[in-house]
Amino acid sequence: MESISMMGSPKNLNETFLPNVANGIKDANKVTIGIIGSGDFAKSLTIRLIRCGYHVVVGSRNPKHAADFFPHVVDVTHHEDAVAKTNIIFVAIHREHYTSLWDLKHLLTGKILIDVSNNTRVDQYPDSNAEYLASLFPDSLIVKGFNVISAWSLQLGPKDASRQVYICSNNVQARHQVIELARQLSFIPIDLGALSSSKEIENLPLRLFTLWKGPVVIAISLATFFFIYSFVRDVIHPYMRNQQSDFYKIPIEIVNKTLPIVAITLLSLVYLSGLIAAAYQLYYGTKYRRFPPWLDNWLQCRKQLGLLSFFFAAVHVVYSLCLPMRRSERYLFLNMAYQQVHANVEDSWNEEEVWRIEMYISFGIMSLGLLSLLAVTSIPSVNSALNWREFSFIQSTLGYIALLISTFHVLIYGWKRAFEEEYYRFYTPPNFVLALVLPSIVILGKIILLLPCVSRKLRRIRRGWEKSNVIEEVSGSVPHLSPERITVM
Repeated sequence: MESISMMGSPKNLNETFLPNVANGIKDANKVTIGIIGSGDFAKSLTIRLIRCGYHVVVGSRNPKHAADFFPHVVDVTHHEDAVAKTNIIFVAIHREHYTSLWDLKHLLTGKILIDVSNNTRVDQYPDSNAEYLASLFPDSLIVKGFNVISAWSLQLGPKDASRQVYICSNNVQARHQVIELARQLSFIPIDLGALSSSKEIENLPLRLFTLWKGPVVIAISLATFFFIYSFVRDVIHPYMRNQQSDFYKIPIEIVNKTLPIVAITLLSLVYLSGLIAAAYQLYYGTKYRRFPPWLDNWLQCRKQLGLLSFFFAAVHVVYSLCLPMRRSERYLFLNMAYQQVHANVEDSWNEEEVWRIEMYISFGIMSLGLLSLLAVTSIPSVNSALNWREFSFIQSTLGYIALLISTFHVLIYGWKRAFEEEYYRFYTPPNFVLALVLPSIVILGKIILLLPCVSRKLRRIRRGWEKSNVIEEVSGSVPHLSPERITVM
């Protein structure tokens, strides 16, 4: 029996079973790929293989019934016949059914078995499915791969879904064969080395927004706090003091006051982590000292914080455009016009207010435009078209400019009201005052880092310079590469 292995004594170690490969079979129509299983994934994989010019043989427990669901060019047969006709076999069955192939162990010797299974939860078993399969069939060449793509993406083609396929195996040549097969199917294979990586690969499809949990919790917490804060100040306070019912403001106006504060706070958190990281390096005089776990996790979540900031800013714009559409706004406008007529006011033009609103809207539009640019460049297809200097300029330089313009937007909104006593209801500061605290700290911290005496020392540290008293301390630790640029997305 011909086999591919780096162990044992195969007939031809350089022989491959894939088309368009040196020393391999050149006619793709004669290359046979086996699939054990007849479920949805097996059907979609079969269609994909046929479109790429392979002949497919499917092993099923009930071949007569399963044949109705596969193209007529597919050879649907029993497991034993399918295994005998090919040397590369996709194992598309669940882990609990692996033992059903035990009787075919002698036929699977030296053949490549590609495990595509997944579990229902992270770390469901002590060992991975691929390692368990390898323990059952030690004479076969077990490869883990193709489990991170769905049946839908297989059938419609990789252009409509993620193209990356993670592959690992203890047998180098078998791993390279499957990598080449993935390329033939128009996927991008990622070699993760030995089979010990299979558990991590199996956990990948089960993770649900791992890096988003912290930022989402922070965003929801901030939104809840500022919503309650605005509700107490703008609804409860007038009702308790003047028996004025402003509860109609809750759906639109109170929400719209909450959104921009959360947006600018999240944007500030993106850059605050970078400032803390820079201060940490300056304090210890080295870049090789590991960041604390909380700071390390914070740095990894900057993209998610930035995108959530853009989301809240965009929703704020939509809410602001809807403000004049409210019936309450029309009534207030009519009442104001009636009061001016009653007071015999012919010209209500206020030059100061006109300029304030014009600049307020202008800065808001500019900040949203810059945030949109930051969000677009975080898209992988756009990001891949930029070199590192271009990407860092957009995410770092333009990101700080966006934060600065957003701060001006809030300052102009507040104008003189920060110094008027009537706006400090329940002895609490206005919303915009709270919104300015964190951005002001970040901008001040950035100005300090831009000072020549500080920036020069920070550049030296990030190029490898260390304080003499910390060299011995960190010499035995693993280097921790901190980002040289503070990025948003």
